[in-house]
Amino acid sequence: MSRILLINPNTNRETTAAMVAIAASAMPDHHFAGRTAPFGESMIVEPQALATGTRAVSTILADELAEAEGFDGVIIAAFGDPGLDEARRLGTVRVCGIGEASFHEASADGRSFAVATTTPALERAIAERVEKAGLSSRFIGSFFTPGDPFAVVADPERLKEQLSLLVAAAIRADAEAVIIGGGPLAMAARDLGAGHAVPIIEPVPAAPRRIAAMLHPC
Repeated sequence: MSRILLINPNTNRETTAAMVAIAASAMPDHHFAGRTAPFGESMIVEPQALATGTRAVSTILADELAEAEGFDGVIIAAFGDPGLDEARRLGTVRVCGIGEASFHEASADGRSFAVATTTPALERAIAERVEKAGLSSRFIGSFFTPGDPFAVVADPERLKEQLSLLVAAAIRADAEAVIIGGGPLAMAARDLGAGHAVPIIEPVPAAPRRIAAMLHPC
């Protein structure tokens, strides 16, 4: 059984627990251990918080990968993949981010895809991560809920309703798959999985599938 470290780059321990549970459900033959950022924001909604998340990920990796037991792989569990590039440069374990994993899953079989999420201030950062993954030619763009992201996420029913409207808008823009972008949106993403004409991609379970493929290539 592979041991996978799931790092939540924000400080919300409830989000960490929910993401670990979803990851374990997606890949029950792997063991997932969650770690929560020791400093930073409760939700990453703008570039400065993303940069802080990068530092938090580096801090956690420095602690965890120094342990004798170690991990076989690492998942960066924030949609902007903060710290992913830095973790890869360490070269000690296989690493993937939930954003990167979802881009690859959404674009499978040449599909065009879009992102539906709550953080308009991260529009450029999302596009840059798509470009980093080499998938810009298939990317329709990002669609954002109106209003304060914290208020939207705090109201689960409002969140699902608004994300569903974004999915419909993305489909009208010719998206053939839509990613629900963000670790704190993981439960909403699961609820939106049915009822739409195109695949709804959940980043949190996409990452365990991708890290498992990296660890155990066919």
